[in-house]
Amino acid sequence: MPRLHLHPEHHLVSRIGWLRAAVMGANDGIVSTASLIVGVAAAAATQNDILIAGVAGLVAGAMSMAAGEYVSVSSQSDTEQADLARETQELRDNPAAEHEELAQIYVRRGVAPALARQVAEQLMAKDALGAHAKDELGISEITTARPIQAALTSAATFAVGAAMPLLMVVIAPTHLLVPITSGASLAFLALLGALGAQAGGASILRATARVTFWGALAMALTAVIGTIFGMVI
Repeated sequence: MPRLHLHPEHHLVSRIGWLRAAVMGANDGIVSTASLIVGVAAAAATQNDILIAGVAGLVAGAMSMAAGEYVSVSSQSDTEQADLARETQELRDNPAAEHEELAQIYVRRGVAPALARQVAEQLMAKDALGAHAKDELGISEITTARPIQAALTSAATFAVGAAMPLLMVVIAPTHLLVPITSGASLAFLALLGALGAQAGGASILRATARVTFWGALAMALTAVIGTIFGMVI
């Protein structure tokens, strides 16, 4: 039986693209919407005003996340495509130099020079651009930028995250809105941190503490600002 079957491996790095966008979108949805709700509620606004502000924040935030992710990841994709086009031209103009360049990369990793040149020759015979993209440029199937995937994932998870504190506005009494929204949002953030860490195979405790701390800080600051403006008005 092949050793691969005796020793199966399950790596999670293939999830890094959508997982980053999902965690960031959901985290922003909870933190920004909860902070907005807490800030407006601290200014002694009515429940209807708070709900309108929260819904507006959800829609604007989801669109902002989608646009921001699409633009930023598209910039990464454009850079990758430009590098690949440049590498294609170099492979066409000077294949011998590109072969030696690839071989030297393997030499620096610890492969014997003669073997490194043989490996480079065989890899370039099969897929020269693919070999240089992965080992020279650091571009692979896993790390390739996907703008549409990132935009849709961020927008969808932002909306889901923002819906959680919005639900508190509907079910919580107005005079308890600030503590209930804050407590529930911190619980949502802790759950998000744990789920994201589990999906990525990272430390659950560290991820949970990280997102909870920054969420609590954001809500505390907006509550203080809302209170100050409420007192002035």
